[in-house]
Amino acid sequence: MRKCHKFVVKFKRLKSYFLAKKILNKGMGDEMKFAVTSKGDEKSDLLASKMKTYLMDFLLEYDEDQPEIVISVGGDGTLLYAFHRYQNRLKDTAFVGVHTGHLGFYADWVPDEIEKLVIAIAKTPYQVVEYPLLEVIIRHNSGGREARYLALNECTVKSVEGSLVMNLEIRGQGFEIFRGDGLCISTPSGSTAYNKALGGAILHPSIEAVQIAEMASINNRVFRTIGSPLILPSHHTCLLKPVNDVDFQITIDHLTLLHKDVKSIQCRVAKEKIRFARFRPFPFWKRVRDSFIAE
Repeated sequence: MRKCHKFVVKFKRLKSYFLAKKILNKGMGDEMKFAVTSKGDEKSDLLASKMKTYLMDFLLEYDEDQPEIVISVGGDGTLLYAFHRYQNRLKDTAFVGVHTGHLGFYADWVPDEIEKLVIAIAKTPYQVVEYPLLEVIIRHNSGGREARYLALNECTVKSVEGSLVMNLEIRGQGFEIFRGDGLCISTPSGSTAYNKALGGAILHPSIEAVQIAEMASINNRVFRTIGSPLILPSHHTCLLKPVNDVDFQITIDHLTLLHKDVKSIQCRVAKEKIRFARFRPFPFWKRVRDSFIAE
Protein backbone atom coordinates (compact mmCIF):
# COMPACT_ATOMS: atom_id res chain seq x y z
CA MET A 1 0.00 0.00 0.00
CA ARG A 2 2.82 2.38 0.91
CA LYS A 3 4.52 1.68 -2.44
CA CYS A 4 1.26 2.31 -4.33
CA HIS A 5 0.67 5.56 -2.40
CA LYS A 6 4.19 6.77 -3.26
CA PHE A 7 3.54 6.13 -6.96
CA VAL A 8 0.21 8.02 -6.89
CA VAL A 9 1.89 11.03 -5.21
CA LYS A 10 4.78 10.94 -7.69
CA PHE A 11 2.36 10.54 -10.61
CA LYS A 12 0.32 13.60 -9.52
CA ARG A 13 3.43 15.73 -9.03
CA LEU A 14 4.81 14.79 -12.44
CA LYS A 15 1.42 15.38 -14.06
CA SER A 16 1.30 18.88 -12.53
CA TYR A 17 4.84 19.52 -13.75
CA PHE A 18 4.02 18.50 -17.32
CA LEU A 19 0.80 20.53 -17.29
CA ALA A 20 2.75 23.63 -16.25
CA LYS A 21 5.33 22.90 -18.92
CA LYS A 22 2.66 22.61 -21.60
CA ILE A 23 1.12 25.94 -20.58
CA LEU A 24 4.53 27.60 -20.82
CA ASN A 25 5.23 25.97 -24.18
CA LYS A 26 1.76 26.40 -25.60
CA GLY A 27 1.84 26.48 -29.38
CA MET A 28 5.39 25.18 -29.63
CA GLY A 29 4.25 21.63 -30.52
CA ASP A 30 7.04 19.79 -28.68
CA GLU A 31 4.93 16.99 -27.16
CA MET A 32 6.19 13.50 -27.94
CA LYS A 33 3.87 11.52 -30.20
CA PHE A 34 3.18 7.90 -29.31
CA ALA A 35 1.06 4.93 -30.36
CA VAL A 36 0.10 1.70 -28.61
CA THR A 37 -0.48 -1.69 -30.24
CA SER A 38 -2.08 -4.63 -28.44
CA LYS A 39 -2.10 -8.39 -28.89
CA GLY A 40 -5.87 -8.20 -28.75
CA ASP A 41 -6.60 -10.35 -25.72
CA GLU A 42 -8.42 -8.93 -22.71
CA LYS A 43 -5.30 -8.51 -20.54
CA SER A 44 -3.26 -6.80 -23.27
CA ASP A 45 -6.14 -4.52 -24.31
CA LEU A 46 -6.64 -3.40 -20.70
CA LEU A 47 -2.93 -2.61 -20.23
CA ALA A 48 -2.76 -0.83 -23.58
CA SER A 49 -5.75 1.32 -22.66
CA LYS A 50 -4.21 2.18 -19.27
CA MET A 51 -0.90 3.16 -20.83
CA LYS A 52 -2.61 5.32 -23.42
CA THR A 53 -4.59 7.13 -20.70
CA TYR A 54 -1.57 7.59 -18.42
CA LEU A 55 0.65 8.95 -21.21
CA MET A 56 -2.04 11.36 -22.36
CA ASP A 57 -2.36 12.48 -18.73
CA PHE A 58 1.34 13.33 -19.00
CA LEU A 59 0.37 15.42 -22.03
CA LEU A 60 1.99 13.21 -24.64
CA GLU A 61 0.14 13.21 -27.97
CA TYR A 62 -1.48 10.02 -29.23
CA ASP A 63 -0.77 9.68 -32.96
CA GLU A 64 -1.15 6.34 -34.76
CA ASP A 65 0.09 7.76 -38.07
CA GLN A 66 3.37 9.43 -37.11
CA PRO A 67 4.44 8.19 -33.67
CA GLU A 68 7.93 8.81 -32.32
CA ILE A 69 7.58 5.84 -30.00
CA VAL A 70 5.41 2.74 -30.38
CA ILE A 71 4.53 0.67 -27.31
CA SER A 72 3.77 -2.95 -28.10
CA VAL A 73 1.66 -4.79 -25.50
CA GLY A 74 1.52 -8.56 -25.89
CA GLY A 75 4.50 -10.59 -27.03
CA ASP A 76 7.12 -10.82 -29.75
CA GLY A 77 4.40 -11.44 -32.34
CA THR A 78 2.72 -8.16 -31.39
CA LEU A 79 5.99 -6.29 -31.83
CA LEU A 80 6.52 -7.96 -35.22
CA TYR A 81 3.08 -6.66 -36.23
CA ALA A 82 3.99 -3.16 -35.01
CA PHE A 83 7.30 -3.28 -36.90
CA HIS A 84 5.59 -4.13 -40.19
CA ARG A 85 2.94 -1.49 -39.63
CA TYR A 86 5.55 1.25 -39.15
CA GLN A 87 8.36 -0.07 -41.36
CA ASN A 88 8.20 3.07 -43.49
CA ARG A 89 9.02 5.18 -40.40
CA LEU A 90 12.01 3.29 -39.01
CA LYS A 91 14.24 6.38 -38.94
CA ASP A 92 11.67 8.32 -36.92
CA THR A 93 10.04 5.67 -34.73
CA ALA A 94 11.43 3.66 -31.80
CA PHE A 95 9.77 0.60 -30.29
CA VAL A 96 9.34 -0.63 -26.73
CA GLY A 97 7.61 -3.83 -25.66
CA VAL A 98 5.50 -4.94 -22.69
CA HIS A 99 4.99 -8.70 -22.57
CA THR A 100 1.79 -10.12 -21.14
CA GLY A 101 2.72 -13.78 -21.61
CA HIS A 102 6.04 -15.58 -21.55
CA LEU A 103 9.34 -13.71 -21.60
CA GLY A 104 9.89 -12.13 -24.99
CA PHE A 105 13.07 -11.30 -26.86
CA TYR A 106 11.73 -7.90 -27.89
CA ALA A 107 9.52 -7.05 -24.92
CA ASP A 108 11.51 -6.03 -21.83
CA TRP A 109 8.74 -4.75 -19.51
CA VAL A 110 6.11 -6.69 -17.54
CA PRO A 111 2.55 -5.61 -16.64
CA ASP A 112 3.48 -4.76 -13.03
CA GLU A 113 5.95 -2.18 -14.35
CA ILE A 114 3.71 -0.12 -16.64
CA GLU A 115 3.60 2.82 -14.19
CA LYS A 116 7.42 2.85 -14.16
CA LEU A 117 7.48 2.69 -17.94
CA VAL A 118 4.96 5.52 -18.30
CA ILE A 119 7.06 7.78 -16.05
CA ALA A 120 10.23 6.77 -17.92
CA ILE A 121 8.68 7.60 -21.30
CA ALA A 122 7.31 10.91 -20.06
CA LYS A 123 10.35 12.00 -18.10
CA THR A 124 13.51 10.17 -19.23
CA PRO A 125 15.44 10.53 -22.51
CA TYR A 126 15.82 7.01 -23.84
CA GLN A 127 18.80 5.25 -25.35
CA VAL A 128 18.33 4.02 -28.91
CA VAL A 129 19.49 0.47 -29.67
CA GLU A 130 19.50 -0.57 -33.33
CA TYR A 131 19.14 -4.12 -34.68
CA PRO A 132 19.90 -5.26 -38.26
CA LEU A 133 17.08 -6.24 -40.61
CA LEU A 134 16.83 -8.62 -43.56
CA GLU A 135 16.05 -7.28 -47.04
CA VAL A 136 14.28 -9.68 -49.41
CA ILE A 137 13.80 -8.78 -53.09
CA ILE A 138 11.73 -11.10 -55.30
CA ARG A 139 12.05 -10.76 -59.08
CA HIS A 140 9.86 -12.44 -61.68
CA ASN A 141 10.56 -13.91 -65.11
CA SER A 142 7.95 -11.65 -66.69
CA GLY A 143 9.85 -8.59 -65.48
CA GLY A 144 7.78 -5.79 -64.07
CA ARG A 145 8.01 -4.40 -60.60
CA GLU A 146 10.10 -6.35 -58.10
CA ALA A 147 8.71 -7.05 -54.65
CA ARG A 148 10.80 -5.79 -51.71
CA TYR A 149 10.26 -6.82 -48.09
CA LEU A 150 11.92 -6.22 -44.73
CA ALA A 151 12.05 -8.93 -42.06
CA LEU A 152 12.83 -8.50 -38.39
CA ASN A 153 13.10 -12.24 -37.71
CA GLU A 154 13.39 -14.29 -40.88
CA CYS A 155 12.32 -15.21 -44.37
CA THR A 156 11.55 -18.82 -45.28
CA VAL A 157 11.30 -20.28 -48.78
CA LYS A 158 9.47 -23.50 -49.64
CA SER A 159 8.06 -25.05 -52.78
CA VAL A 160 4.27 -25.33 -52.84
CA GLU A 161 4.59 -28.87 -54.24
CA GLY A 162 7.47 -31.27 -53.76
CA SER A 163 11.02 -30.52 -52.65
CA LEU A 164 12.60 -27.10 -52.97
CA VAL A 165 15.33 -27.08 -55.63
CA MET A 166 17.33 -23.85 -55.74
CA ASN A 167 20.61 -22.63 -57.15
CA LEU A 168 22.30 -20.75 -54.31
CA GLU A 169 24.69 -17.96 -55.26
CA ILE A 170 26.82 -15.92 -52.84
CA ARG A 171 28.37 -12.68 -54.09
CA GLY A 172 27.53 -13.64 -57.67
CA GLN A 173 29.27 -17.01 -57.48
CA GLY A 174 27.49 -20.35 -57.63
CA PHE A 175 27.72 -22.10 -54.24
CA GLU A 176 25.42 -25.11 -54.37
CA ILE A 177 22.19 -26.58 -55.69
CA PHE A 178 19.98 -26.98 -52.64
CA ARG A 179 17.43 -29.79 -52.48
CA GLY A 180 15.22 -30.23 -49.45
CA ASP A 181 12.15 -28.95 -47.64
CA GLY A 182 13.20 -25.31 -47.63
CA LEU A 183 15.58 -22.57 -46.55
CA CYS A 184 15.43 -20.11 -43.66
CA ILE A 185 17.28 -16.80 -43.89
CA SER A 186 17.33 -15.02 -40.54
CA THR A 187 18.56 -11.87 -38.83
CA PRO A 188 20.70 -11.98 -35.66
CA SER A 189 17.67 -11.12 -33.49
CA GLY A 190 15.67 -13.77 -35.36
CA SER A 191 18.40 -16.37 -34.88
CA THR A 192 16.72 -17.47 -31.63
CA ALA A 193 13.44 -18.28 -33.42
CA TYR A 194 12.91 -20.71 -36.35
CA ASN A 195 16.62 -20.64 -37.16
CA LYS A 196 17.50 -22.12 -33.76
CA ALA A 197 14.98 -24.93 -34.23
CA LEU A 198 16.80 -25.79 -37.47
CA GLY A 199 20.15 -26.03 -35.69
CA GLY A 200 21.37 -22.57 -36.63
CA ALA A 201 23.72 -20.48 -34.51
CA ILE A 202 22.53 -17.77 -32.14
CA LEU A 203 23.99 -14.41 -33.22
CA HIS A 204 24.21 -11.28 -31.10
CA PRO A 205 22.16 -8.46 -32.69
CA SER A 206 25.20 -6.17 -32.75
CA ILE A 207 26.57 -8.37 -35.57
CA GLU A 208 25.41 -7.12 -38.97
CA ALA A 209 24.86 -10.40 -40.76
CA VAL A 210 22.25 -12.82 -42.07
CA GLN A 211 22.18 -16.58 -41.58
CA ILE A 212 21.05 -19.32 -43.98
CA ALA A 213 19.78 -22.53 -42.40
CA GLU A 214 18.60 -25.64 -44.23
CA MET A 215 15.31 -27.46 -43.71
CA ALA A 216 15.75 -31.22 -44.15
CA SER A 217 18.25 -31.10 -47.00
CA ILE A 218 18.66 -34.13 -49.29
CA ASN A 219 22.16 -35.56 -49.11
CA ASN A 220 23.25 -38.78 -50.86
CA ARG A 221 25.76 -39.89 -53.52
CA VAL A 222 23.94 -37.85 -56.16
CA PHE A 223 22.84 -34.70 -54.31
CA ARG A 224 25.01 -32.78 -51.84
CA THR A 225 24.50 -29.59 -49.83
CA ILE A 226 26.83 -27.90 -47.37
CA GLY A 227 24.76 -29.24 -44.48
CA SER A 228 25.72 -26.37 -42.14
CA PRO A 229 24.31 -22.92 -41.44
CA LEU A 230 25.99 -20.11 -43.39
CA ILE A 231 26.59 -16.67 -41.88
CA LEU A 232 26.96 -13.86 -44.41
CA PRO A 233 28.33 -10.41 -43.50
CA SER A 234 26.54 -7.22 -44.49
CA HIS A 235 28.50 -6.78 -47.75
CA HIS A 236 27.59 -10.26 -49.05
CA THR A 237 24.40 -10.98 -50.99
CA CYS A 238 22.64 -14.34 -51.28
CA LEU A 239 20.69 -15.08 -54.46
CA LEU A 240 18.27 -18.00 -54.80
CA LYS A 241 17.41 -19.06 -58.37
CA PRO A 242 14.71 -21.70 -58.96
CA VAL A 243 15.71 -24.73 -61.01
CA ASN A 244 12.09 -25.69 -61.74
CA ASP A 245 9.07 -23.63 -62.76
CA VAL A 246 7.04 -24.02 -59.56
CA ASP A 247 5.14 -21.79 -57.14
CA PHE A 248 6.76 -20.76 -53.88
CA GLN A 249 5.47 -20.19 -50.37
CA ILE A 250 7.55 -17.39 -48.90
CA THR A 251 7.18 -16.11 -45.37
CA ILE A 252 8.35 -12.73 -44.12
CA ASP A 253 8.16 -12.97 -40.32
CA HIS A 254 4.49 -13.77 -39.62
CA LEU A 255 3.32 -12.97 -43.17
CA THR A 256 2.78 -15.84 -45.66
CA LEU A 257 3.02 -15.04 -49.38
CA LEU A 258 2.50 -17.03 -52.56
CA HIS A 259 4.77 -16.11 -55.48
CA LYS A 260 4.54 -17.51 -59.02
CA ASP A 261 6.91 -17.21 -61.98
CA VAL A 262 9.86 -16.43 -59.69
CA LYS A 263 13.18 -15.57 -61.35
CA SER A 264 15.22 -14.97 -58.19
CA ILE A 265 15.03 -14.22 -54.47
CA GLN A 266 17.73 -11.88 -53.20
CA CYS A 267 18.57 -11.71 -49.49
CA ARG A 268 21.01 -9.45 -47.67
CA VAL A 269 21.39 -7.19 -44.65
CA ALA A 270 19.06 -4.21 -45.18
CA LYS A 271 20.21 -0.61 -45.10
CA GLU A 272 17.38 0.12 -42.66
CA LYS A 273 17.50 -0.86 -38.99
CA ILE A 274 14.87 -1.19 -36.31
CA ARG A 275 15.27 1.19 -33.35
CA PHE A 276 14.38 0.15 -29.80
CA ALA A 277 13.84 2.65 -26.98
CA ARG A 278 15.83 1.47 -23.95
CA PHE A 279 15.19 2.97 -20.54
CA ARG A 280 17.30 0.35 -18.74
CA PRO A 281 19.70 -2.49 -19.69
CA PHE A 282 18.18 -5.48 -21.50
CA PRO A 283 21.14 -7.89 -22.01
CA PHE A 284 20.75 -10.23 -24.99
CA TRP A 285 22.56 -13.22 -23.50
CA LYS A 286 20.48 -13.01 -20.32
CA ARG A 287 17.37 -13.18 -22.50
CA VAL A 288 18.79 -16.25 -24.26
CA ARG A 289 19.58 -17.96 -20.95
CA ASP A 290 16.21 -17.10 -19.39
CA SER A 291 14.35 -18.36 -22.45
CA PHE A 292 16.15 -21.65 -23.08
CA ILE A 293 18.19 -22.93 -20.14
CA ALA A 294 17.25 -21.16 -16.90
CA GLU A 295 15.23 -23.24 -14.44
